[in-house]
Amino acid sequence: MNSGESDSLESRLERLIKAQAYGLGFDLAGIATLGPVETAAAMDDWLVSGYAADMAYIERGADKRRDSRLPFPGAKSAVVVGMNYGGREPSGPVARYARGDDYHDIMIDRLRELHARVDEAVGRPVAGKAYVDTGPILERDLARRAGLGWFGKNTMLVNPTIGSFFFIGSLLLDLELTPDAPFEADRCGSCTRCLDACPTEAFTRPRVLDAAKCISYLTIENKGEIPEEFHAAIGERLYGCDVCQEVCPWNVRFARDLPSDSPFRPREFIAGKPAATLARDIRTLDAAEFAAAFRRSPMKRAKLPGLKRNAAVVLGQLEPEPLSSS
Repeated sequence: MNSGESDSLESRLERLIKAQAYGLGFDLAGIATLGPVETAAAMDDWLVSGYAADMAYIERGADKRRDSRLPFPGAKSAVVVGMNYGGREPSGPVARYARGDDYHDIMIDRLRELHARVDEAVGRPVAGKAYVDTGPILERDLARRAGLGWFGKNTMLVNPTIGSFFFIGSLLLDLELTPDAPFEADRCGSCTRCLDACPTEAFTRPRVLDAAKCISYLTIENKGEIPEEFHAAIGERLYGCDVCQEVCPWNVRFARDLPSDSPFRPREFIAGKPAATLARDIRTLDAAEFAAAFRRSPMKRAKLPGLKRNAAVVLGQLEPEPLSSS
């Protein structure tokens, strides 16, 4: 293949954008054309079924959820990226994604830098907007359309080279870019390990999750008390749950270590602590100590009362009250 044929398949601009994305520390990069969203109807059905529990905010921005061109006038293409957060890290009381700095901040900053480099490459300001799990855009859908992976039976996007322990971000641009081929294959096959391993049986069927039963929801988004029926299943899990990813054969084989300089490495307050120790430490925090210990942490999402609630549940499983002798 000569250079002219190569450029006809993917222009120098697309290759430059992806190279810049990798240079900024992203582990995956692909391009998708914006437009009507294939999975929007399934998302609507999921909401109607009540599987979002009390996360009413998910219903906002339905028009943008159904058509990814709507976040701003002229939006045409998306650069979709993935960033590893360490599937090879050991299990623990805190889900792997939440042990270090907040991925929203890290990825938004890098996507904005990528946007600036696109402006420089094009030679003019290009209208654009970065999303990292904070708007109505169905980024998992965009990632599949950009060739980054398929929807696993545990609802996670799975990439055949790094598994599913990665964050997804997208940079929407007012540029006509050549899209990558979408990921069409379903490589889960007959495997149901993720569904079978869920401690709370939160999957109603493959690729459908009832959030009200999910440990991640119960310990993070849930604002009320955690129903007692789930306490035993929560066990040592103080914040989030990785079980359905840990058992996935694609992660067993391909999940990656965290680089030594990764911003997602465990912060000092968490690192190396067994569940009971971490739970007791959290129970003693006041507001100022909490703010200091969890500065720039995604765990602030649950707020201090939520973390103390979770800690009480964990300690109730690990250090139950002795039975009365009377």
